[in-house]
Amino acid sequence: MRREVGVELEVEITAATTLEFQIAVAPHPGADVFESLRFVLNGQQVHPLEISGVHGNRIHKFDAGVGTLKVDYAATVVGQTDPAPVTDYDQSMYLRPSRYAEADKFYGFAATEFGNDHDSATLLEHVSSWVGTRLNYVPGSSDPIDGAVETLLAGKGVCRDFAHLVVALLRAVKVPARLVSVYAPGLAPMDFHAVAEAFVQQQWRVVDATLLAPRQTLVRIATGRDASDTAFLDNHKGAITLNQLVVTAVSDGALPADSIDQLVSIR
Repeated sequence: MRREVGVELEVEITAATTLEFQIAVAPHPGADVFESLRFVLNGQQVHPLEISGVHGNRIHKFDAGVGTLKVDYAATVVGQTDPAPVTDYDQSMYLRPSRYAEADKFYGFAATEFGNDHDSATLLEHVSSWVGTRLNYVPGSSDPIDGAVETLLAGKGVCRDFAHLVVALLRAVKVPARLVSVYAPGLAPMDFHAVAEAFVQQQWRVVDATLLAPRQTLVRIATGRDASDTAFLDNHKGAITLNQLVVTAVSDGALPADSIDQLVSIR
């Protein structure tokens, strides 16, 4: 499998700030990754500090003055990576409520809806189908600070909202779950994508209730508790405006068929 992914960004900085980007693909052991990353502020190249986060998240951080910042990233991933490792810490951390996946508010509700799903594969299928049926995918319909509760009450959202609700429901029935930002070949409309991962049958399995892209071709960018850990851009201090965001993600050959009842891992 060969996947080509990338992003072009233009950011207007109106007050000096510190920026952090999570747009580079995570390490892919077992696969070959060829990439380029360039930050240019007012015509001058910027050389960021690369910080290695949990699960291989790659944070590119730098101070930026007023002006126009252009960012270009491109990566080619050849082959498939090894399954994501699982630690005892993961199995503890990803059972806990978090900022956007308030699992503790769903305990009774989730037990009523999904408490009879004793088979883990059936549970994932049920939760994915339930969330996909209850929510409408509507670009621009949610606020960046909305969590799983607001999403359920609104009945609509974007990919991160779907993923937050899936994560919260799974944690509420004692299945470790987390959020992953990905490049998604076949996604329409094309953008950064967010999916859930659940620890089932000794591996991290992808749950994407939007059904907008085949899970078999996803490329991992960042992994964490929720969107607060995986945002593609964080602004600390000043003021910025995102002028342009163009994401690309393609896979060689025909896109694979995906079925909601399959257990799929990000590879």
